[in-house]
Amino acid sequence: MKLYFSPGACSLSPHIVLHEAGLDFSTERVDLRQKLTAGGVDFGTISPNGYVPALALDDGTVLTEAAAVVQYLADRAPASGLLPPVGDIARYKVLSWLTFISSELHKNFSHLFNPAASEDMKAHGRKMLALRLAYVAAQLEGRDYLESQFSVADAYLFTVLGWADLVKVSLAEWPVLGEYRARIAARPAVQQALRAEGLVK
Repeated sequence: MKLYFSPGACSLSPHIVLHEAGLDFSTERVDLRQKLTAGGVDFGTISPNGYVPALALDDGTVLTEAAAVVQYLADRAPASGLLPPVGDIARYKVLSWLTFISSELHKNFSHLFNPAASEDMKAHGRKMLALRLAYVAAQLEGRDYLESQFSVADAYLFTVLGWADLVKVSLAEWPVLGEYRARIAARPAVQQALRAEGLVK
């Protein structure tokens, strides 16, 4: 498998999951502005939407969308415990978190990264983020992870929370979120992914 990534983008979540699951893979960095891979290939020929992650499988299939990619990877390594088995209600709780992170957090952060977004759109994004982050913080009180153990949803949430500093969204109001970020960052597999993307030394 090959993961196409851009440092710190949502492709960091499957990058973390690949390390957590102990799967064999390679990576290739993508310049999202120029839409070129490190090897000089037009990224649009790999992922028509032009954004990461893209996971190229051995049979030529390319999977996109972070929430789908991390589910696929977790199912390739069921012993990792990154996603409970089909039929177990715990699985659907994790999938619920994946959907929430994608639609309520990722989406609202996206407005703040978009130079074409109006000030009204950005203000709305900040307002919605504050509401959603407050909800996440409340759910994390007294817990190490979103559910009973580290899951693909934690890899995604950690990635998205990392964007707060880049767009000047303060998490100071919710100390539990800072504690959570530090706890996830300390995991060896997370450190591996962060180092591979040049985000830590």
